Amino acid sequence: MRKLGIDYGDARVGIAVSDSLLITAQGLETIHHNGNDKIILKRLEEIVKEYEIDTFVIGMPYNMNGTSSERVEVTKKFINKLKCKFNNIQIETVDERLTTVSAHKTMNFLDINKKEKRNIVDTISAVYILEIYLNKLKK
Repeated sequence: MRKLGIDYGDARVGIAVSDSLLITAQGLETIHHNGNDKIILKRLEEIVKEYEIDTFVIGMPYNMNGTSSERVEVTKKFINKLKCKFNNIQIETVDERLTTVSAHKTMNFLDINKKEKRNIVDTISAVYILEIYLNKLKK
């Protein structure tokens, strides 16, 4: 069984998947949903079947000082939708502070152009979110 990393955002959701041995995380895609969670849930249903997912790992967008933001509340509402639709899949959360910053640093290092960055930043962030979780499992 594999784990699925999710970087949930207002307009886009980054998706990453682990390998079956839970060693690596690979970026899968960015779902463009423009605020319509039904689009995300439908795509996740396809991904769950294709990759045999048993756990969703969702980044929680806490403020830098560790407090909850409005985005945390929006993410919690999305998690409730996941629980209703996928009641047989475990849901874990990880602190995603600085994952987007790290994703931008990676893209700058790789000299990715500005237009492409917008399309892949969420996927790279989802990889970092999933890696945080996989590293916790190893400890």
